[in-house]
Amino acid sequence: MTLVTRQLLLPERLSDPGPARAVLVAASPQLWLVDTTDYRVHAARHAPGTLDAQELARAAEFVRAADRDSYVCAHVALRRLLGAYLGLAPREVTVERAPCAHCDEPHGRPVLPGGALHFSLSHCAGISLLAFAAAPVGVDVEELVAPRTIPELSDVLHPREAAELAVLPAGERSPAFTRVWTRKEAYLKGLGVGLSENPAADYVGSGPAPASLPGWTLTDVLVPEGHCAALALRTARDRRRPGDPKATT
Repeated sequence: MTLVTRQLLLPERLSDPGPARAVLVAASPQLWLVDTTDYRVHAARHAPGTLDAQELARAAEFVRAADRDSYVCAHVALRRLLGAYLGLAPREVTVERAPCAHCDEPHGRPVLPGGALHFSLSHCAGISLLAFAAAPVGVDVEELVAPRTIPELSDVLHPREAAELAVLPAGERSPAFTRVWTRKEAYLKGLGVGLSENPAADYVGSGPAPASLPGWTLTDVLVPEGHCAALALRTARDRRRPGDPKATT
């Protein structure tokens, strides 16, 4: 199954993303796609009253306008959607940092107090992808990886994935590799460890259907041509801790 996103253009018209917030619990996850080209003027206009001081400072650090637009669009959309889900003004939403999975210091993934709503955000050139769910969730979207760079990135592949890519025709390796990468990053973001964990340790598969991972559901996400995306949703408590043996089947 491939999940389909909802296009987000004018969130000021959005009073509530669902008929009731309880729907999110029963029908999670919910996905939103932001087109930077369509959304950047609106996002720039609303950023000063939507983003917090730290987010505004981060936006100002970008040298390239395209990178700044991507960041501002993604985070304005995130705050407006979180506000709609929670019944708060976007600027009133409190986003905290979870304890680090390795040292328990408060610099882990962004979370909301109380943990009733979970979210994940990913952006690349031109688009952002946002996911909201009642359980821990991770999402990733990427442009197709250039074929010439795939050999340089081989260390992120599980041995079985490397073997699968090796037998593919050259023209099929770029989408296959990008599928693998988005699945891996979505899963590691869902776990809350990100790339501090070895991405080659878990087998997610390069074929049309993602592999199974204990306690998690991996799903490919339908996004514009030239991109791949994936979502990881926790379906049961994963008792593994960083450093424990990983799934290899």
